[in-house]
Amino acid sequence: MTDMTLGGAHQTLRDEVTKELRRRILSGELAQGERLVEDRLAAALGVSRNPVRESIRVLAAEGFIQVVPRLGATVARLSAEEGEELFDVRMAIEGLAARLAARKRSPATAERLRRLLEQSKEAVEAGRLEAVADLNTAFHLAVGEATGNSYLALMMKPMLQRAQWIFSQTAAARGPHSWTEHLSLCEAIEAGDEDEAQARAVAHVAAARRSFLLAVGRRTKHPND
Repeated sequence: MTDMTLGGAHQTLRDEVTKELRRRILSGELAQGERLVEDRLAAALGVSRNPVRESIRVLAAEGFIQVVPRLGATVARLSAEEGEELFDVRMAIEGLAARLAARKRSPATAERLRRLLEQSKEAVEAGRLEAVADLNTAFHLAVGEATGNSYLALMMKPMLQRAQWIFSQTAAARGPHSWTEHLSLCEAIEAGDEDEAQARAVAHVAAARRSFLLAVGRRTKHPND
């Protein structure tokens, strides 16, 4: 029988465990507020407690896990206020990223974005929500990388990991709309229209914001979003 546990894989265990725990948090398999017991996680993943403990530290630094002395670790709760703060930052950073991506447009960039769009469309139509969320993040990361600005791309990765946590909660409703908005953004980038690319990126984030606030039962504080 093939060993399918992470302990049987020849890879850096801390990184692999971190990746798997992050995936389970993003997908909701590990629910917000759920207590994380190192022994149980280690047994489930087929590893020792050490890489689990190290991964919890990494994910705590990323904001996915909350560690309280003497009480242990739990999956963090993402409040509506934190979500709104994240959307404020996304609107600024992703608007700039879209503008720069349009300025630096290339056939290779267009091909990569189109390929991700096709994969996203297939995932949406098949109802594979976890894949939809992953591809949504991959598209935004690809736009960031298309800017040719290493600092911007570096800033976007942790931001978009948090954003995926939000998107995962609304993927069923947002998936088709998000795909259409991504297509529109891709077209503006391909055309090299910096103003339009930035406007479409901001409008896309604003639509995601409204969907999130609706999901958590709040109305936006920004009537023009």
